[in-house]
Amino acid sequence: MLSHTRTLFLLTALAALLLGPSAQAQSFRVQCPSSTALHPLVDPATGVASTSDPSKNTAPNPHIKCQQISGGDGFATMADGTQTYMFSFGPLSGLGNIVKGLPGTVTAQEFLQNNLDATGAVLDAVKIGAPDGPSYAFNGAVGLVPDVEALNGSTASGGALPPAPVGMDPAQWALQQALLSGHVDPRLIMDVGVLNGNIPAPMIAIDEGDELFLTLTNVGMVMRPDLFEQHTVHFHGYPNASAFYDGVPDASVAINIGGSFTYYYLAPEAGTYMWHCHISPPEHLQMGMVGQLYVRPRQNAVGNNASLRAQLLTDQADPLKKCGPNDTLCSVQVPPANSAVRQANKMYAYDDGDGSTAYDVEYPIQMHGFDPNFHFVGMTFNPESFIDNKDKYFLLNGRSYPDTVNPAPLSTQSSDGIWRYSQPLASVINIPAGGKALLRFSDLNVTEFHTLASLGIPMHVVGLNARLLRDQDGNNMAYDTNSITLGGGETIDVILDASNYTAGQKFYLYTPQLDHLSNDAENFGGMMTEVNICKSVNPASKVCSNS
Repeated sequence: MLSHTRTLFLLTALAALLLGPSAQAQSFRVQCPSSTALHPLVDPATGVASTSDPSKNTAPNPHIKCQQISGGDGFATMADGTQTYMFSFGPLSGLGNIVKGLPGTVTAQEFLQNNLDATGAVLDAVKIGAPDGPSYAFNGAVGLVPDVEALNGSTASGGALPPAPVGMDPAQWALQQALLSGHVDPRLIMDVGVLNGNIPAPMIAIDEGDELFLTLTNVGMVMRPDLFEQHTVHFHGYPNASAFYDGVPDASVAINIGGSFTYYYLAPEAGTYMWHCHISPPEHLQMGMVGQLYVRPRQNAVGNNASLRAQLLTDQADPLKKCGPNDTLCSVQVPPANSAVRQANKMYAYDDGDGSTAYDVEYPIQMHGFDPNFHFVGMTFNPESFIDNKDKYFLLNGRSYPDTVNPAPLSTQSSDGIWRYSQPLASVINIPAGGKALLRFSDLNVTEFHTLASLGIPMHVVGLNARLLRDQDGNNMAYDTNSITLGGGETIDVILDASNYTAGQKFYLYTPQLDHLSNDAENFGGMMTEVNICKSVNPASKVCSNS
């Protein structure tokens, strides 16, 4: 028999779905402007704002990035088959990217997708991207539908948008309609968001200078209806000037069940960061509310064969990038001299000015641990004992070996019988022979330090805690090592150089801490993955080819 609290919760949710948004106080919303004062509309033909003919500027600015996530619970499967209950964040946008192991962050153009079909009917959750659906390609914001009231009844029967004017792009017409109001269908939010937690949380990636609008929707803890848990997003170590968007509830806001809140961030500095919930951090981090965030440098936009150092010197005129010679807080110091130019098809970890952080493929790797007893207690209405907290499952991107080398997204059957992608991100490392791989390590374990060793290919450490390793004169302080050790709240950027290796060779990245190299037993598992040298590697899919 359901408890009184759970019955009330379910009846309230049912009433919300039956009555619809116009008959009750709806607080699920998203926010993703197509332009701001910093990033105005652009000419769709060029991707930049036209100053000679402003009338051409009709498309959303590509430097406005958006993402929607749910805060709730879910289940994950450990490599020994054990199912683990989690408090967790899940994807409510970018689902097609996330299931491929890519960041869920997308441009406003892609985010602002109508959730209605051609007849004006609301899309079924399966069509949006449930694991048993025909495809997982939807990257728009889940639930985004026209606000009929905002349109003053101008929509056709069934809520469909009227046809676009003759000669106008239908997508642009849709953007000019009520889609930009942020109105969502709560049924879709609940259908996709409930029990859809990921470990690690959906990945966030932006470029320097971008504006990020991140909407958090609290869908409730279905397995713990007695908990009225709030959630927040805290960007750990991120240079955020506004306490209001910092996610620490004492100085900002916390999001209640049934509510949404849009965080705003400007991306001023490249580097690898992390994010997590800041409500009862020891509990929510241990339970799985941790994710990775990284910012790509402006140097990636430098044209081929253009001087990297010249770009840094140009940036000194930008108040967001200006760094004086005695500014100890500067994340980037211009190297004393160099003649490096942008190499075709190369990316960079930082604004280095000399090409020293160049790489071909990148792999974000979140280090974490689970105490299965703590998670079991968290699901069964018992008081949690923090003093006895002891991790027994040790994870890279939410998986233990051998699941770490499985490139496919891992799914778990939740308590409602539905299979959901709980661990979409693999950590197998494929490097093209003669190329380089950037490994973005972040650690949000609340009980343990973690060590990873690479005995076959030396680790070239180029960044620590989202800072390029340079002294105040711009001298390169990067170093080589065969192991790294991180505590909770730290990040490190490592480059593996396969210049002297041939296709077909295999190495291992693993922890020498033997109790971290198991799945809660004396057998294989834990923090270990494979490093493969390949003839070629697809930069997007990371698929290794030796043919």
